[in-house]
Amino acid sequence: MTSGHVGQHGRALLTEPAPVAERPPVQRVVEVAGRRPVGAYVELTLAAPEVAERAAPGQFVAFAVGGPASAMLLRRSIAIAGAADGQVTVVVSPHGAGSTWLAGLRPGDAVDVVGPLGRPYPMPSPGTPALLVGGGYGAAALVGLAGELRAAGSRVAVVSGAASADRLCSGEELTALADPFVVTTDDGSAGRRGWVTDAAAELVGGVGVVYACGPMAMLRAVAEQATAAGVPSYVAVEESMACGIGVCMTCVLPVVGADGQTRFSRSCTEGPVFGGDRVRFADVGTLTADVVGADAMGVVA
Repeated sequence: MTSGHVGQHGRALLTEPAPVAERPPVQRVVEVAGRRPVGAYVELTLAAPEVAERAAPGQFVAFAVGGPASAMLLRRSIAIAGAADGQVTVVVSPHGAGSTWLAGLRPGDAVDVVGPLGRPYPMPSPGTPALLVGGGYGAAALVGLAGELRAAGSRVAVVSGAASADRLCSGEELTALADPFVVTTDDGSAGRRGWVTDAAAELVGGVGVVYACGPMAMLRAVAEQATAAGVPSYVAVEESMACGIGVCMTCVLPVVGADGQTRFSRSCTEGPVFGGDRVRFADVGTLTADVVGADAMGVVA
């Protein structure tokens, strides 16, 4: 791996995600300031000024779920969709018991939250045209990034896709920031019928950097498209982060470092943002012989 990329627009870009901010995350019991349904999801706004002050696009917060008497001990990690004016916004997809409990919170309820956590998206040189690709509620995590890129003089193209119209997210916010803003759905119920990668393929050649957030299969496909086009990409991975602070090791991925060596990197601390060409997507969930430390675990080539 090289230590830097130069896009077709001639601007040197970062290849490693930005370092974690020196200011540590905070843990607070905060109040839910707002709640609104967003298609199949629920958007929660939290009165969390200390978290909002530290947050950057790509980072996440971890919630204690179920209340103080709950048997659900593990936190639920949710990407930050917005942070401003002392408030933090997240979009929750009700699925299991923990996320369903979160989605059921009402204004005035209290919730224990730790954040901001993880590494944010790195910013390119000012004015670098960017392509942002969001899958489902992963699009919410791109709103703040799109705003920062626009403020830095970048032209921002966005592709947002989902299985169906009710699974799309943050369309109104992204429409105001993107040119163009392309919507795709698998069933054709909104925008173009097809996958986000179909639309991304038409745009990737005209940008200097690609950012993505969504399901792992989508991230892999977008990263491969960017690499084939000679464009650096940064992906916010969707891995189960049980602790959110790098202790439990449940969210490790095989990631190639700047030295060319593959190590298991924690999505919650070394990520969730990684260089798209650094994640070995094909080897996620396996232990290959060339991963640093594999020999100590008895794995042989």
